[in-house]
Amino acid sequence: MSGLIQQLNNTGLPQEFMLKAIFYIIAASTVFFAIRMVISPNVFHGAIFLALALIGIACIYLYLDAEFLAVIQILIYVGAIVTLFIFAIMLTASIQDRTIKQTNEQVLLSAIVAFVFLCFFVTIIRRNPWQAAASKAEGLALAQLGRLLMSAYVLPFEVISLILLAALVGAIVIGKARK
Repeated sequence: MSGLIQQLNNTGLPQEFMLKAIFYIIAASTVFFAIRMVISPNVFHGAIFLALALIGIACIYLYLDAEFLAVIQILIYVGAIVTLFIFAIMLTASIQDRTIKQTNEQVLLSAIVAFVFLCFFVTIIRRNPWQAAASKAEGLALAQLGRLLMSAYVLPFEVISLILLAALVGAIVIGKARK
């Protein structure tokens, strides 16, 4: 990541400033898309905002030099799950019916629960000794993970792909049966 920053930094700004600026831009856009996903009255637009928020999380993984997690984030969450959501939304005939409520009546309760969870997670994050845990972690190369996925863990990998394929075919069959 620092090599990319050095190539982008032709303005003479310090590298540390550029790293922080890029992180805050990625984090702010991810939070923006996540909030838009939650408050969007249109379900299809919510799914698109979910995809953009998940892409932002993949960018944060890239920022942290976790390329494998970024690729998996894009392939599994954006490529499979969000695509499945969008197919299900598009194949559901009555999603645009005007009689279906598009808003949540429990906004206050949801906001209170979200705030309680926010306080809980902030407390956990502040109490955790991050530097000590980060220095003890051992790295596993991307090539080693690829070899493990295609040798020792090939059966679970293929079973998950078959389950996703069956869900996609099921959504298409259900959508065609209603027409």
